[in-house]
Amino acid sequence: MYLAPIRLVRTDAVRAVPRPAARPRANAASEPLIGQVLVERGALSPGDLVRALALHGRQDVRLGEILLTHNMISEAELYAALADQWNARLVDLVAQPPDPRLIDSVGTEICLKHQFVPWRRVGGATVIVTARPEEFARRAEELPASMRPALMAVASERDVLAALLAQRSRKLVRRAETRVAEEESCRVWDGGRFQRLAIGVLSLLLAGLIAAPIAAFAALTALGLLVLAANTGIRIAALWLRAKDRLDRTEKTVEKRAPSIARLPVVSILVPLYHERAIAERLVLRLSRLSYPRELLDICLVTEDNDETTRATLAKTKLPRWLRVVTVPEGTLRTKPRALNYALDFCRGSIIGVYDAEDAPAADQIHKVVARFHERGPKVACLQGILDYYNARSNWMARCFALEYASWFRVILPGLQRMGFAIPLGGTTLFFRRSALEELGGWDAHNVTEDADLGIRLARHGYRAELIDTVTEEEANCRPWPWVKQRSRWIKGYAMTWAVHMRAPRQLLRDLGPRKFVGVQLLFGASLAQVFLAPVLWSYWLVLVGLPHPVGAAMPGWAATTMAVAFAVAFAVNIAVMVVGVSGPKHRHLIPWSVTLDAYFPLATIAACKAFIEMVAKPFYWDKTCHGIDDEAADAAWHEKHGDIVLPTPPIRVPAQRPALADPIGAEIISQPTPQRQRHHA
Repeated sequence: MYLAPIRLVRTDAVRAVPRPAARPRANAASEPLIGQVLVERGALSPGDLVRALALHGRQDVRLGEILLTHNMISEAELYAALADQWNARLVDLVAQPPDPRLIDSVGTEICLKHQFVPWRRVGGATVIVTARPEEFARRAEELPASMRPALMAVASERDVLAALLAQRSRKLVRRAETRVAEEESCRVWDGGRFQRLAIGVLSLLLAGLIAAPIAAFAALTALGLLVLAANTGIRIAALWLRAKDRLDRTEKTVEKRAPSIARLPVVSILVPLYHERAIAERLVLRLSRLSYPRELLDICLVTEDNDETTRATLAKTKLPRWLRVVTVPEGTLRTKPRALNYALDFCRGSIIGVYDAEDAPAADQIHKVVARFHERGPKVACLQGILDYYNARSNWMARCFALEYASWFRVILPGLQRMGFAIPLGGTTLFFRRSALEELGGWDAHNVTEDADLGIRLARHGYRAELIDTVTEEEANCRPWPWVKQRSRWIKGYAMTWAVHMRAPRQLLRDLGPRKFVGVQLLFGASLAQVFLAPVLWSYWLVLVGLPHPVGAAMPGWAATTMAVAFAVAFAVNIAVMVVGVSGPKHRHLIPWSVTLDAYFPLATIAACKAFIEMVAKPFYWDKTCHGIDDEAADAAWHEKHGDIVLPTPPIRVPAQRPALADPIGAEIISQPTPQRQRHHA
């Protein structure tokens, strides 16, 4: 049932609100009205209105947002016109904050989602201050019975959000830390229990090496070879599937045409930042290359409350309207997924993306993402883009990093997708259907590889993730100790993710099915085992070069030959995967360096030892990766490819002021419908 819009008038009396008959929902034909109101008020030119309406016909966004993004009007002018259109008064939520008990009656997250705040109880009615008056009637029907009848007032979106945060930010923080169901989260991780288990396993291994060293070493060797064979088999299958895909694409002569998109959706992108002194201005320049319409872009720079470095840097950087800052208050932990969970409630879009601070996405990336989601059904809940590196020539480690990632994103991940496995997602260039992401509870705030964990949870809930052919350039981690710190976080997160989902193996098997269940064991269990067992296999190089080995004398000739063949095959397959991954024109120069990766991977074992210790001592500690280290290479690559980019400075407008309600406590609430003006989506 539609409730009448209201006007707040200073008086001591309260009148009943008549309820007019229901009217049809506003449609595209009624959309010009807010523009007409603005033109009548002298705030908008007729030419700007025509241009804005032309954009609105192709975009699923409020007309007011188009006008604001293109600097056709000011925020004050828009909300003054909305108040005029709906016969409501503007409320100053700073001078007259809302009643927090009323917010709790509705739920802070619901208020954030629909951009309204329950404000006051006046004469048996609840005054709802909203930034979206066209949705007021529908939201009023959803309120608890104790809060009805509901009456409307207007405030800007900025003021509504500020009022909610001023009253209930701590509650939002607690929710951000526990959004994921406990049975699918690692927040109940018992470090002491893991320590006892680890001590028991290591003690058993040590006792075996002392009592029967040859047998124990042979057992470890057999396990290492089994893991090596499994991982090599995955790479061989990925290579074969890539070749098959290319052959299939060559043979196809008719391409299926994708259905056209009637109205482009709003896309929100979260960019977590922490202690970023030099990256902010460069980040704004890179994101400004995105060709998606600005009024449909909602980019949130997510900062921590105690991070004065990043906040001071952003304060010096002029941000366009489509790029805003969301500050996360302090809580019981500080991780990237916690920040993402907190910022999720502030997003406007139906598609949610994630970038890292140093990312440089392709200009048409958002268009490709929107088109792919439009082509696929709702079960495709996530799209993963390709990561590449703009500083691959910096040094040997940068070259190895670029080789490793090129093989992962261009060969192995596509192969895993074709094999029907659940995809372990990367931490950036990820895009989600918002409805699916919220259904799953967002990210596990306690997991330091929240991306890989989310890929498994998507599969458990019946959703799919797909790769999309669009590239984001990043900065390769090219210094030894920062590399070890980053890799130790990944290994720790992989281990904890595998442990969390294997708490109930039978349930995991039922959720995933046999194929995906086996994939989880190979991708997580086998990968982790390979990192820890690699030194056992490396030790046999001593035998191959004729040096003493603990079991060298007891090893039969056939065993040495078998191991030599296994090592040679694994080495050749790894080289082939690397070469195929960098076979494109950009990174073809890296091919000769692929033979040196055997000197690069031992760092992962050092990282694994660090991760093992942290799983006991500080399982939720986020060892941050430093960005902006290779600024010269980044700038050189950027300017070589894109040239200089300067953000335009929008014209400064003096907003028209309208007095806000001075004393709402004694306000009269009367209904004055305006039949000559049809209410509509603004």
